[in-house]
Amino acid sequence: MSYELAYRLWLRKDERFIISEGRARLLKLIKKYGSLARAADEMAMSYRHAWGVIKKIEESTGERIVVSERGGQEGGTSNLTPEGLRLLDQYESQKRVFDDQLRMMYKRPILAADGIILEENSIVLIKRGKDPHKGRYALPGGIVEYGEKIEDCVIREVREETGLETRILDLIGIYSDPSRDPRGHVISAVFHLFPVGGALRGGDDATDACLFPLNKIPDLAFDHREIIRDFMISRNEH
Repeated sequence: MSYELAYRLWLRKDERFIISEGRARLLKLIKKYGSLARAADEMAMSYRHAWGVIKKIEESTGERIVVSERGGQEGGTSNLTPEGLRLLDQYESQKRVFDDQLRMMYKRPILAADGIILEENSIVLIKRGKDPHKGRYALPGGIVEYGEKIEDCVIREVREETGLETRILDLIGIYSDPSRDPRGHVISAVFHLFPVGGALRGGDDATDACLFPLNKIPDLAFDHREIIRDFMISRNEH
């Protein structure tokens, strides 16, 4: 069973409840259609109940929120007064600010670590067993777990995906383009690793682990071809 976070915002005046999402939606529909009856129908409530909600808002604010006119083929109209428009605008503006702050509070980049392992003129690549990019080759690596050092992460992920025990030689670079991973903003620290044990085999999220000659690298997932190119340029410069 999965759960999702929900919250409710409301405006109040002198400790009195004025408006929350339900009442705001009723006002928005009145503004949209110019009809209390149609707004009530869209919210699956009776006209009498909808009118009672408007009266409660007006009693709490001490202001006229909706003005209605009878008659005509359409049975009359209902519109928000200037006070009603201001109330709706204030609620929506403050809710928008809160929603933005909430998104910024919980929406953070994900930290990952990837490894480059060379054996003579070949590089270790894994075949991804899961989306995104299922079936394509990539550098071994993965997401840093909470409380884990990034250096420990890359060694662990390489072990799980390739069967190789490694030690870190150098940090190659940080790759942080927000569009580099379709799952979201994933920042990867890429390390040059040296194999010290184990046997090459696919494991965990990798269906295979192989050595590819550097001049015959297949189509790669994410921005891993760019990472390898940067590594080779840096290696040749030194």
